[in-house]
Parts: sequence; structure tokens; C-alpha cells
Amino acid sequence: MSRRPRRNHTAAFKAKVALAALKSEKTLLELAQQFDVHANQITQWKSQLLEGAAGVFGGESKGEPAEAAVDVKTLHAKIGQLTLENDFLEGALTKAGLLSARR
Repeated sequence: MSRRPRRNHTAAFKAKVALAALKSEKTLLELAQQFDVHANQITQWKSQLLEGAAGVFGGESKGEPAEAAVDVKTLHAKIGQLTLENDFLEGALTKAGLLSARR
């Protein structure tokens, strides 16, 4: 018996299957046959849906915010370092005659 290649399901498909499992109109085995996925996978998607449902209504979410927190002090230090390096190189190049003073 050969193995089936790994499949990637869309979020919409997972939600559809999980909602069908929540309705409890069919058993897990019937849903597994209907959607051609394993029953354990349906159970996992169902539990993920229930865990994330509170986030839909503005509750606390376990995931990180959409934008990662930026360390402003580190960024300012890096900007200062780069400015200092640019000023130093500009002065050295001007003295060497490789950079025009008109700039």
C-alpha cells in the first residue's frame, strides 16, 4: 500500500470541516469519509476552532500581535552608530579628495 502525498488544506476548508463537526449532525467517521480526512484531524481542527473562537469577539488571543514589538532603544543606537560611521567616512573621503566638497 503506497502512501498518499502530504496535503495542505486551506483555512476555509478547515473551518468548514470543524463547523460541520460542531453541528454534530454526522459522526466523526461520516465526516472523515465525506471530507476525505482522518477523524483525528477533524477533532484537532474542532478544538483549535473552539480555542480561537473567543478571539473573534475581541477577547484575548494567544498569538502575538500582528506587528512585532520593536525595541526603540536598539534602533536609536543603530541609527547613531550608522550616522557616526557615515560622518567619519565622509570626512576621510573628503580629505583624500575622493568626495567632492559640493555635496
